[in-house]
Amino acid sequence: MADDTKLIYLADDDDNIRQVVKTFLSSDGYTVEDFPNGDLLLEKFNETPCDLAILDVMMPGRDGFAVCTEIRRISTVPIIMLTARDSENDYAMGLGLGSDDYITKPFSAIALLMRVRAIFRRIDFESRKHAPEASRAVSVGNLTLDEDRRHILGNGKALPLTPTEYEVLKYLMLHADQAVSRDELLNTVWGFESVVETRATDDTVRRLRQKLNGCGVNIAAVWGYGFRLEETK
Repeated sequence: MADDTKLIYLADDDDNIRQVVKTFLSSDGYTVEDFPNGDLLLEKFNETPCDLAILDVMMPGRDGFAVCTEIRRISTVPIIMLTARDSENDYAMGLGLGSDDYITKPFSAIALLMRVRAIFRRIDFESRKHAPEASRAVSVGNLTLDEDRRHILGNGKALPLTPTEYEVLKYLMLHADQAVSRDELLNTVWGFESVVETRATDDTVRRLRQKLNGCGVNIAAVWGYGFRLEETK
């Protein structure tokens, strides 16, 4: 049973989809507010931020990509995109704008619930860690990991990371100078393995590279395998 304090916002112009998704998530203990378009969700979000947002891509008014962009201007809240589109470009665009996951319609409501659970489980697990090693200082280049506050500092300032970006960068920092496979990241960060979903790691790493500019580190590609975080000279 999910923690009933978790508030989820859902925007989709399909009444049936909203009802099915809301029913499944609510039955698992989440508080869900649904909206027929992204503009109404944004209006509500500006008043009361949620713990996770689920956005349809094709909606009247601002589409899901535009809504995702607006949310990312002010928040790192987890975002899941729902779309009838099934092209790699759309998938890459959604992740590139800062969404944490991307599910193509038609989809199983149970599969979406599993993704939501995985995101909250990862966040809750990290926030409840109190083992001595959890608070140890880890530095790579000009990066410093602060697990207690779930911050990663770059040149002394907290980087504006989404929850997924934080988990990926943290894992790479804890395994600095080691090659980490895409499958390893998918298992550890996203909680699943899939040949198709390897794009999630690539797009998240691409965003991280932009945010790490000037921090004395580089996420190097290990051809055919994964990535390695290394200090730059």
